[in-house]
Amino acid sequence: MLVLVPDNLEQAGLNQLQDIGREIDAFKKSGKKVISYADSLSQGQYYLAARADEIYLNPMGEVDLHGFGVFRLYMRELLDKLKISFHIFRVGTFKSALEPFFRNDMSSEAKEANLQWLTRIWQQFCDDIAGQRGLSLQDITAAVEHLPENLREAEGDTAQMAMNLGLIDGTKTRAEFREYLTSLVGRNKKNTGFKRVDFPNYLETRTPTYQAPAYQTPKKESIALIIAQGNIVYGDAEMGQIGSSGLTKLLRKARQSKTVKAVVLRIDSGGGSAFASELIRQEVLQLQKAGKPVVVSMGSMAASGAYWLAADADKIYASSNTITGSIGIFGAFPTIEKSLAEIGVFNDGVGTTKMAGQGNLTRPMSENFRAAVQLNIERGYQQFIQIVAHGRNMEPAEVEKIAQGRVWDGATAQQLGLVDELGNLENAVAAAAELVGLPAEQTYYFQEEKNPAELLLQRLKGAMTDRAKTDIFTASATRLIKNLTGSQYSFLPTGDPRNMYSHCLLPFTVQ
Repeated sequence: MLVLVPDNLEQAGLNQLQDIGREIDAFKKSGKKVISYADSLSQGQYYLAARADEIYLNPMGEVDLHGFGVFRLYMRELLDKLKISFHIFRVGTFKSALEPFFRNDMSSEAKEANLQWLTRIWQQFCDDIAGQRGLSLQDITAAVEHLPENLREAEGDTAQMAMNLGLIDGTKTRAEFREYLTSLVGRNKKNTGFKRVDFPNYLETRTPTYQAPAYQTPKKESIALIIAQGNIVYGDAEMGQIGSSGLTKLLRKARQSKTVKAVVLRIDSGGGSAFASELIRQEVLQLQKAGKPVVVSMGSMAASGAYWLAADADKIYASSNTITGSIGIFGAFPTIEKSLAEIGVFNDGVGTTKMAGQGNLTRPMSENFRAAVQLNIERGYQQFIQIVAHGRNMEPAEVEKIAQGRVWDGATAQQLGLVDELGNLENAVAAAAELVGLPAEQTYYFQEEKNPAELLLQRLKGAMTDRAKTDIFTASATRLIKNLTGSQYSFLPTGDPRNMYSHCLLPFTVQ
């Protein structure tokens, strides 16, 4: 028997939940029961719990189904009041990443595009739950849309409401649930509770997937599995980012390895620096030139710059719920000359050319500089179009129709030719193995080897870099942006050499 207690699951991509769900289903097919218990259940937690044969909830708990959405804070009016000039450069009708800086609401184009992929993923989510619980899609929709009526019928009792709606099988206190499990499997030898193997102890009996024997670099022919997760930044990365220096070095190492015959690149990223994305893509091309195929496995998201670096892969796999596409480019330059003028501070001087002094945050942006930046962004966009056209064997005009910064779910992306197959990491590994005639079991994580001292130095370097920023405005603006919008705009001051970004700022986790 398997007991699921998902209380500590904070967030996960729907594709990750589906992968876990498939393993739960396989467990059930072996004839073994699955029971779930929780104090309360979020949407992601409930998605897994719904796979159980029985679901029990604490009498004080609730099942929080509320749907998926994209909501942001828009700050055009705030920037106007602070007299901050935020110069926006972008290409693509649907490239809405920077709308919060020049609008007070979401554009109709962004609403249209977001609602399309949100609706598809929400429907998949509801279909999966309905199928597991023997409910209809209408039942799940009614549970969410008619919350006040459902709660009134249950006299305000959220746990009873969940039971009335067929979302759970009953309510039990923690003590009652322990006694229930004891009645099913008996008491342990110490008579302190029911017989069980705790999760940490169970993990000790398992060999991690794709782990090289004895935790060493494999000596025989193999497939390298490389993980690329987080915002894409130029140069060295902090923890949780994809740095162009680190990833290109890793890809180069795989190319030069005599034992590595193919690479599976697992991507979970909304993009970031366009320059960094191009550097990584160039290393992917070098791998292919060396006769080593590259298969991309998209996680919850592989959009914008992440799609840029993936477009030339020999094969691209994605989940039906992967967020991808977002083929577009933008640049952003804040200047604070008006803010400084309010307190009596002015920037003045002379230069030998019209461009001297441009790019200075305390000076106004000239029309000549603005025109140059926009041309640069437009060139970057056309480069992105050409990369996708070449990599996906499409005409540039075909790519243009599905580009413009528009976001697609994985299933639609496959229909459009942006993705080859729908599948998970295991499917991508199998494809790479077939391409080079190796068993899929000879796939291992390929990563930069760092000892504990090097990892400590990396963390210290990140902390020191944050403190050493001499540009007071950039540091202050970054803090302001993070405070207002969370961490989604933290990639802006990452030093892209050409100040071009290809980034999709959308959520890709279920909470």
